[in-house]
Amino acid sequence: MTLAVAGLNDSEVTARAKLLAGGDWSTLPAYERLGYRFAAKLTRDPAAVTPHDVAAVADTFGPLRTADLIWYTAWCNYMTRVADAFQLPLERENVFAPRPAVKTPMPDKK
Repeated sequence: MTLAVAGLNDSEVTARAKLLAGGDWSTLPAYERLGYRFAAKLTRDPAAVTPHDVAAVADTFGPLRTADLIWYTAWCNYMTRVADAFQLPLERENVFAPRPAVKTPMPDKK
């Protein structure tokens, strides 16, 4: 859903999700590979994240974007674990997608 909110169409979302899930990110720019590797490490083994890892990300993205990356990765992991624990189903549609305007009939004036 985040990819759709970022402006990717359905086929682009499918292609990017497949690429990311496959783990071979060699076709991505170096800064994206770094960000995905860091997020994957933080997801799989947060205790293994070192000050060197954080410094490498901060050198590329700056301190504020690095904080965003850490926060957002941790938040997504938290939400996934909560949803999994409660066995919540995935949403079938992008709740952020623009919806067509609905015309509400005006009441008759008397």
